[in-house]
Amino acid sequence: MLMRALRESGSWSWNLEDVTKPGLEFAFMTAARMCGVLEKHELLVPSSLEWAWFRTGRGGLGIHSRLDLGTRSLDDPALPDALRACRPNGHPRAEIGGILVLGSGAWFDAAGERHGEYRLVELMVAPDETDLWVELCVHHDVWGQCDFRGEPHPAIHAANAPRLASALQELVQVLGAEAEPGEPTYYGRAEGYGLEAPEIIDGRGPDLTDAVLG
Repeated sequence: MLMRALRESGSWSWNLEDVTKPGLEFAFMTAARMCGVLEKHELLVPSSLEWAWFRTGRGGLGIHSRLDLGTRSLDDPALPDALRACRPNGHPRAEIGGILVLGSGAWFDAAGERHGEYRLVELMVAPDETDLWVELCVHHDVWGQCDFRGEPHPAIHAANAPRLASALQELVQVLGAEAEPGEPTYYGRAEGYGLEAPEIIDGRGPDLTDAVLG
């Protein structure tokens, strides 16, 4: 079982501005195109959606919803209305916040064996009145040059990081915009289409196991 960082070890975002028809429909059309790339690289097969509700001028309501996709695809034209139908009673003006697209992906160990992992990669789409903000996050150590214990793992890095890099490059082409690296966290930071190399001291990287989940 992989260890998962409490926060992302790397993230990339896109802000798609001047969208002709912004809103949930465009958000899901974009998410479907992105997941087509991610599925091809075995990084994310969507299975559910999660989102929070908010009120303009009041902020978050502390209410979250989840919708299992089942056999439904992200480009199903009925999907936006399915989310709207989840609006909480008592909050008729509640709006949908950022939508997490969740599912499983595959990673490969040092022997080349394939393993499935839920939430290996996370995708968020956040529609606004005029634009769409998209973020891709990773929380595991298979993308970095060292594991969370600080032990270098070149075979695992070589089996996984290039797939992520290829997917990110394809997403740039699909979206027509360069990815912006996210802010650094305790667990790492994005650099280009991968993670920044850690500082190696005496043959080891930093030990981050005090703040990861087994």
